[in-house]
Amino acid sequence: MNEFLKKRIQRKLDVLSDEMGYRVLDYVEFLESKYAERSADGSPIEKIADTVEDALRLGKMPVAAIRGTMQVMDSAGKLVQGISAAGRAVVEEIQKATGEHETPEESKEAAMLDHPEAPE
Repeated sequence: MNEFLKKRIQRKLDVLSDEMGYRVLDYVEFLESKYAERSADGSPIEKIADTVEDALRLGKMPVAAIRGTMQVMDSAGKLVQGISAAGRAVVEEIQKATGEHETPEESKEAAMLDHPEAPE
């Protein structure tokens, strides 16, 4: 979808209440299931948050409770992403310091060659 169309849709959505926003979301998900050329992929954290939000909506929770829960889920997701990024940075620094540049898959293959009898 082009950026101009996205911005136009966003302007229309900005004036809706949360309740109407959920109706729009339901309709968009219906259209996606019927006509999408590809699935809307998200991170595992986003998928979990979507599942939690859908469960709360099915349980007829008040919109304010759903909003609060999703804000907590968003904060948790940002924390996990930060930790993940920090972990990747540490691994990269260790690889630079030791001169190793192999991927985790390459490391696994090398370990299997060194110890073929070891279970995965």
